[in-house]
Amino acid sequence: MRSLRTTRAAAAAAVLVLGTAVPAAADDSDGFTIKDPRITESSGLAASRAHPGVYWTHNDQDEPRVFAVDSRTGRTVATVTLKGVGKPRDMEAISVGPDGDVYVGDVGDNANGSWDHVWIYRFAEPRTLRDVTVHATQYTVQYADGPRNAEAMMVHPRTGRVYIASKNEDGGGLYEGPARLVTGGTNVFRRIGEVPWVTDGAFSPDGRELVLRSYFSARGYAWRDGRLGADRHVSAPLQGQAESVTFTPDGRSLMFGTEGEQSEVVRRDAGRDDGKGPDAASPSRSGGTDASARGAGGDDKGLALPAGAVVAVVLAFLVLRSRRRRG
Repeated sequence: MRSLRTTRAAAAAAVLVLGTAVPAAADDSDGFTIKDPRITESSGLAASRAHPGVYWTHNDQDEPRVFAVDSRTGRTVATVTLKGVGKPRDMEAISVGPDGDVYVGDVGDNANGSWDHVWIYRFAEPRTLRDVTVHATQYTVQYADGPRNAEAMMVHPRTGRVYIASKNEDGGGLYEGPARLVTGGTNVFRRIGEVPWVTDGAFSPDGRELVLRSYFSARGYAWRDGRLGADRHVSAPLQGQAESVTFTPDGRSLMFGTEGEQSEVVRRDAGRDDGKGPDAASPSRSGGTDASARGAGGDDKGLALPAGAVVAVVLAFLVLRSRRRRG
């Protein structure tokens, strides 16, 4: 979990807390609650390829472990502990590759660029769901244009290429990894596009679209020849700490996750722009950083709330944040 570096960003997150007070009825009937008391900072979400209805998630500042959660019950059905890797610093993303391997992105940087490298962990998805310790491969990652904070890592479901979206209040970058990650050296990721404030992302199962979410909104980008194409609004729920997104295996729906104890995962139709999401503005230019998509960086007049309520929630939010560990 990153520390929010400006009052404006903290206020934006606090507004989202208020926005979740009265969830839509449809969300309650078509999502699930993560019930495991160990999962308090669910920072990534990925649909299992081998086990229908199961989603992988993890805490951001934790031991090297991930959890398999059954969406029908919200209960953890397997805890996978990774050996052969170092102690994670800030795990922010998880994705499943075309070979069924699970990738975990230890790519967060709470100090916004103090680490000259980050890591990606990779392990084969277990055929049987049970508590197990597995050997994982660790890859060292650097950015061609210097260190930065990131919370989104996506593996393309056809090519297996890994992408990272950096997080910046004024807009981040989409970074492409080498065709194949290597263990004997550093994997350099190069900037190939501009993206808004991003907290997570996911490719559609057919690899033809990349969805990126922020605190306030989500956008889908056509994926053409390894580059961002035209973008569209994607309906996303208001959540207290909007942290994760993944497609369902059939590609028809998106699952949006958040942090906190007993956190909710909300399902939304992947192809329907139904006006439920907070971003109702017209689409931006491809790869643009319009105010609605930037989340905390935009002019949020559309989310008018009583000033006293906003101040109270902001103060509560900052107090809670000060008590949490910082990476």
